[in-house]
Amino acid sequence: MALKQIKSFEEFKTQLETNVDLQKEFKENPVNAIQNFHQQNPLSNDKWIYRIIVLSLGLTIISIIIGVIILIGAGKIIDDGSVPTILTAIGSAAIGALAGLLAPPPRNNV
Repeated sequence: MALKQIKSFEEFKTQLETNVDLQKEFKENPVNAIQNFHQQNPLSNDKWIYRIIVLSLGLTIISIIIGVIILIGAGKIIDDGSVPTILTAIGSAAIGALAGLLAPPPRNNV
């Protein structure tokens, strides 16, 4: 049965209304018929979500670097201790999130 290609619940309902085999399976064992339906995660098939997140995190990091350079040029930052804590926190979080997104997923080698 081609239920794995169904991408939404609306599509599943339409398939259930038109597919006689699916109707028969649904009448015999509805739980099993629904378990065969796999709703896909948008992150697995929409590459733009991933690109937008990576781009926004990258822009955040670049804007913080530029902001710190401007503050150094204006004489507001003299040494490492005078960098505003919020810039350090946001920059660290953005770098960590970007590293988490770009790192390969762990493999199960059992």
